Order: sequence, then C-alpha cells, then structure tokens
Amino acid sequence: MKHILMLATGGTIASKQTDDGLAPVLTPEDILSFVPAVAQVCRVSTLSVCNIDSTNMTPAHWIQIVRAVEENYHAYDGFVICHGTDTLAYTAAALSYMIQNADKPIVITGAQKPINMDVTDARSNLLDSFIYAADDGSRGVNIVFDGKVILGTRARKVRAKSYNAFSSLNYPYPAVIQDGLLVRYIPEPPAEGKVRFFYQLADSVCTLKLTPGIKPEIFSYLFTQYDCVVIESFGVGGLPQNLVDAFYAEMDKWFSKGKFVVMTTQVVNEGSNMTVYEVGKKVKRDFNLIEAYDMTFEATITKLMWILGQKPTSYDEVRRLFYTPVNRDTLFAGRID
Repeated sequence: MKHILMLATGGTIASKQTDDGLAPVLTPEDILSFVPAVAQVCRVSTLSVCNIDSTNMTPAHWIQIVRAVEENYHAYDGFVICHGTDTLAYTAAALSYMIQNADKPIVITGAQKPINMDVTDARSNLLDSFIYAADDGSRGVNIVFDGKVILGTRARKVRAKSYNAFSSLNYPYPAVIQDGLLVRYIPEPPAEGKVRFFYQLADSVCTLKLTPGIKPEIFSYLFTQYDCVVIESFGVGGLPQNLVDAFYAEMDKWFSKGKFVVMTTQVVNEGSNMTVYEVGKKVKRDFNLIEAYDMTFEATITKLMWILGQKPTSYDEVRRLFYTPVNRDTLFAGRID
C-alpha cells in the first residue's frame, strides 16, 4: 500500500465558522478524520506547513511547501497538498516550476465548503486526491478537484461558489475520478532526468491589465518599479494607439537595462497571437516581444518569477527559458519567434 504525505496549508477545507467569518483552524489530523475511507486507499502521514486563508498565500509560502516536499521526497510515494481555492491555481503553477522532473505525484486540492460541514465537496475532493496520488501512473504536479485532474500549469478558478470551481485551459483533462475509480485519458509522461527543486523566485514581475482609455503614463511608473511587465491585452493581442508612443519611448529607455515586456490576453480560452492584427504585429516585431500564446495567466506570472529567480544573463536566455515547456504549460514547444 502506498504511503502518502498530506501537507496542510489552511484554506476553506480547514476552516470553521467564526464571528468574523470562515477561518482555517483545523489541523491536518482533523481534516483526515473526516475521510475514513482513505484507509482503504493508502497509508497517510500528515504535516502542517502553514494554516492560512489562501488569499494570504505568498512566494515565501511556496518555498515552505517545496522545502517540505524535498525533505520528505524519498520517504513517501507521493504528496497531497490541502490548499485554499482562491490562489490554488497560482500555487499549482508555481510548484510546477519549482519542482521539476518529479517521478512521484504532487497533488493539490481544496474545497468550496469546509470539511466539517454536512454538505461539502471537501471529503470527495480529498478522497479523490489520495486515489490519484496512490496510482502507479501518477507523477508530477496536478490538481484534483470535482472529480477532474488538471495539470498544475493549466488551471483557472472560474467559479466563486460552485463545486466545479476549476477549469483546464487550452488543454484537456488528463484524467477523471468517477465513483472511486481513476479513468486516465492522457498518460503521465516519464520524468526527464532527476527531480530538481528550485527556491529562487523574483518578485519584480507585475501585471498591466489594459482597459479602454488607460493613461499612457502608467508605463513610466511600472518600468521604474519592476523588471518585467506582463500586459494583459484585448483579444489576440495588441496595443491601443493612444499607448504606442509612450510604450516605444519607455521600451527604448529601459530595455537596455534588462527590463522587458511579455504579452498575454484577457481572453480565457484559445490564447494570443499578436501577428493577426496591425495593432499587435508591428510592436511585437519591433521589440521581439515574448508572447504567452496558450499559457494561462497564472502560469505566465509564476514562470517569469521562476525565470528571473535563475538570474538569466540575457534577454535571449529569458526567451529560451520561457518558451521551453514545463509540465505541458505551452503547446508552442521550443518556439523562438
């Protein structure tokens, strides 16, 4: 029988009602006690990493989780991480970059309602997660939620209250769990080399979400404060005409200092392609801009934090790392355009 380590970080699954609202107070042993059927699936040990609302999740907490996995990696057959849903997709993406080539499953789950409630999704999500973690074909970072398996780099929280809170963006569900049975559609590929753990993340990445009529002066401030600006553009990608002059001026000033822009889209599905329209094609060509294409926003942000944490020595190296697929985060494998 597989031996799985459950890491608790707090979140709704561990919460109880207080006078000020739901707050995570349950211990990992408390959480596990609500799912006695797990004993028929695998042996479980528990470890509390932190006990926070996931709104308060930070890169420092990601480092704590990674350290807990690395310190226990050879002692267990897999890991199940209990996490709040609000930032779960960010954590899953971040762990995909911080733990690479894992030949053991690292499963992240949570719930929309606390596990101690009579009506809750927490117990089924947790049991499904152990079923997936105990399967011989499971490896790498994945989310298990509402009976679906989602790659750690492909998830987005799309519903605030419903049990089917997460969707897989631009990639199918690799597997589902139905009535306690795992049905696998896409086999997990074997690990490519030895497992690697990363602890360096850069916090000099920010997002500019374009809105109609946004003031061009924003670029000067952002380039002063950050090394990488991720622009969430409209549709398949481009810059409004009122921003072009300011953008060119700021890029001319800051690019030589190692600061750069990555373009993505506000549209959830199907990704970006800046070469389609005039508003995108010229600016991409003039600055050799990196484009996120089919990557999720969460994966784009956390991958850039990981890349900058590796202290790349050139923009070409940033581009190479960004376009190198990790945990199937992009279908544009190795694209340098």
